[in-house]
Amino acid sequence: MRAALWRENIQQAFETLAANRLRAALTLLGILIGVAAVIAMVAIGRGVQNYIQDQFAALGTNLIFVIPRAAAEGRSAGAALQDISSLTMRDVRAIEQEVRGRVTVVVPVIQRFGPLESEGREAVTVILGTTPGYAPARNWPPQHGTFLEEAHLLNRSRVIVLGLTPARRLFPDVPNPVGRTVRINGVPFRVIGVMSDKGGSAFGDYNDLAFIPITVAQEMLYDARDPRTGEPLVTGIMLQAARSEYTDEIVRRITELLRERHRIRFRDEDDFAILTQFELVSIFGQISGVLTVFLGALGAISLIVGGIGIMNIMLVSVTERTREIGLRKAVGARRRDILLQFLTEAILITMLGGVLGTGAGIALASTINVLSGGAVRAAVGLDTVLLAVGVSAAVGLFFGLYPAWRAARLDPIVALRAE
Repeated sequence: MRAALWRENIQQAFETLAANRLRAALTLLGILIGVAAVIAMVAIGRGVQNYIQDQFAALGTNLIFVIPRAAAEGRSAGAALQDISSLTMRDVRAIEQEVRGRVTVVVPVIQRFGPLESEGREAVTVILGTTPGYAPARNWPPQHGTFLEEAHLLNRSRVIVLGLTPARRLFPDVPNPVGRTVRINGVPFRVIGVMSDKGGSAFGDYNDLAFIPITVAQEMLYDARDPRTGEPLVTGIMLQAARSEYTDEIVRRITELLRERHRIRFRDEDDFAILTQFELVSIFGQISGVLTVFLGALGAISLIVGGIGIMNIMLVSVTERTREIGLRKAVGARRRDILLQFLTEAILITMLGGVLGTGAGIALASTINVLSGGAVRAAVGLDTVLLAVGVSAAVGLFFGLYPAWRAARLDPIVALRAE
């Protein structure tokens, strides 16, 4: 009996919508736009989250960074290395001993901007003085030639490995510049390798780097030393944990070791900062999560506007069908029957709008993927679709309730007298 009543209400709702096609289409359009906006906005937010995760994955896995506190606080721009850093090569060796068995590699880094010159061309890039462990820690193999080797460090060899960006600037017509000569501050370096394409990101162009042995960097380019001990300074230290669960233990050990080595008192702040890849991903994940909620809320506003449109149309429908309501009540229809009829019409139009809006939202997300070249990867999940359709039905129920209640409360005698 109840199923038959629902079928009758749905059939009457379709007949009513068919009798007012233009008005129904415009009302449905408002819900369609709202649902499409919600799905597309949430998909963009999730795409941004995926993009950020991909960028951090490109850095490598289980990475830990030890940097000067000034650099972590953004106070290092234009400052001399000896003024911002107290990290030394002896610290690097001490860390290697302290976390032995917990890390796969410990990589010291000296970083400076500098010009590279070759055959009349110049490329200003980031020059890194580092060790052979850098490339495997970053999951970054060379495309041509080889990366730095231990012999290069021991012999202080004047060799350089180019990223794709400086390689293309210096040798635009040379497919493989291995063996060519590049000058840094007039000093010749032999190109022994060109790195594979690491891609670009919101954090910059990963390919815009060049690598030289750290011993050469300390001796010829960046002879920065700790003013207290005279030890060679480094810009930072990168470690790769052997397993992700070792990360917290490694951070604790390094913190205790460096505080002791740098003679930092109990209440004094560290003169270094330790960042883990997990923390960085978590921070940016929280930011992108808030962005997703914000974008979803913007889309929801469109849905609410569509719901208000439904309420207006349903109130107009009640006014136009006053005599019909009076006749139905006169032949025995109860208030509940009238209420269900109008609620069914409201929910039906919002559900139709929700289904069509879902298709439009998915199409819009796919268009965004194409326009971004696949970088953003706007992701439409099943949960988003179910939520959008469910919310559209809830909007129909909420905004259709008052007009339906008003129709159900009409006095049949007054309704029959209406013109």
